[in-house]
Amino acid sequence: MTNYKEILRLHSMGINNTRIAESCSCARSTVISTIQKAAALGLQWSELKDFSETETARKLYPETAGGRGYKMPDYEFIHREMQKSGVTLSLLWVEYCEQCRAAGEIPYQSTQFNKYYAEYVHKTRATMHLEHKPGETMQVDWAGQTAGFMDTDTGEIIPAYLFVSVLPYSGYAYVEAFSDERQESWIEAHVHAYAFYGGSTRILTPDNLKTGIVKNAKDDLVINRAYREMAEHYGTAIIPARPRSPKDKAFVEGSVGVVSTWIIAALRNRQFFSLAELNEAIGERLYAFNHKPFQKKDGSRAKAFEEEKPFLLQLPSVPFELAEWKIATVQYNYHISADKQNYSVPYEYIKQRVDVRLTSHTVEVFFEGNRIASHPRLYGRPNQYSTLEMHMPPDHQQYLQWTGDRFIRWAEHIGPNTSAVVKLFLTANKVEQQGYKSCMALLKLTDKFPTERLENACKKALSFTPQPSCKSIQSILKSGQDKLLADEEESRPASPDYSFTRGAEYYRRDK
Repeated sequence: MTNYKEILRLHSMGINNTRIAESCSCARSTVISTIQKAAALGLQWSELKDFSETETARKLYPETAGGRGYKMPDYEFIHREMQKSGVTLSLLWVEYCEQCRAAGEIPYQSTQFNKYYAEYVHKTRATMHLEHKPGETMQVDWAGQTAGFMDTDTGEIIPAYLFVSVLPYSGYAYVEAFSDERQESWIEAHVHAYAFYGGSTRILTPDNLKTGIVKNAKDDLVINRAYREMAEHYGTAIIPARPRSPKDKAFVEGSVGVVSTWIIAALRNRQFFSLAELNEAIGERLYAFNHKPFQKKDGSRAKAFEEEKPFLLQLPSVPFELAEWKIATVQYNYHISADKQNYSVPYEYIKQRVDVRLTSHTVEVFFEGNRIASHPRLYGRPNQYSTLEMHMPPDHQQYLQWTGDRFIRWAEHIGPNTSAVVKLFLTANKVEQQGYKSCMALLKLTDKFPTERLENACKKALSFTPQPSCKSIQSILKSGQDKLLADEEESRPASPDYSFTRGAEYYRRDK
């Protein structure tokens, strides 16, 4: 499905249509028609940015016909045919039209046919000199060689991996060492690079490593979700290098080699005892690298960067924070559980599956791409609750099968001890509904055990502690301790009606 929202977002950033088509894995004609359609409807990006992809598509094409689409020619076959003597593109287009009509498909007109063939040749065969614009692109990669620092406890040399980013217009570089190449380090490196440059570029060109790009095929581009979020946060578009085409990243590929010489080789005889100490030395060498005069022209990378910096995009007020995504189901008490803590959502979403985004400070809940709740993240003891009053239903009976009064009536029907336990569950939390989960678990015990045993188990649990848990009552039932209590009460002799059980003869002192 075409991502119309992403097309309009990139267009609002001033990125040209060809670049947008590459980023969104669609034809340039699709980009143009989408932009024209939005303009005709008077839709601005500021109005659409809070919409989901599905809603954006419905806004643009509310009555999209399900008719047949155009048949894309097999340009790999066409290119092979073009190598043969006497074969022309016009002849191949006529044959293509005949094949489409025979199969009941719609052919492209000759102009589109020729245009797509030219793009195919360009992507697969041509080499084009790239004229980089200031502030347009940042190219990133991991260096092939590693540095290292010593573990002071074991004396082991721990490898350090170098992240390299380059602004192609000026050649200005940023380098930082990390202890691994995982996604957390990859995202953190980008955040630090943007802070180093004091701005972000409109295009980000990475390699096709899995921490950033899930899939980069001819007709399909899948970007890692966290990586895409980072790019959106900084207002940049990710256009990865084509697989097995290092020409797309000529500057960063070349800079990796230069970094290996200027930094790794220069520091080979120095010993470091921490990653921070290594990065401090890298920073010194990086400064020398950026300020080193060019060999074939005047100035330096730092001097050229002074001209480029005004063209960079302004950084957001808050740096990007890496998020963890999880899937949860909204429970009957209109809360979801994430990382052993509980967060409320609007009661309308009870029993719905939602996406949960966790950062170190916040927890956000999304349903079908729309955010429905946000909470400060809870830490400390497990099973805490963050409940917003606006999420509570005005009438619980309308949306939930159980209420606090109904739990109490059910417990009173079983016995006083069960009723006492239920009342404790309902009053143990700030909000009554937070105790429903424990009450429901207690209710489900009657599916496996008779109500008499549950009453005895509650009595046994109350004799142990004034604040029993459902788990302790369940343990009593499973171990049969409630039966022992019942047997003791049955075997205990009844008390006589009179007070004296020993006669006067028993207390005689001269006995």
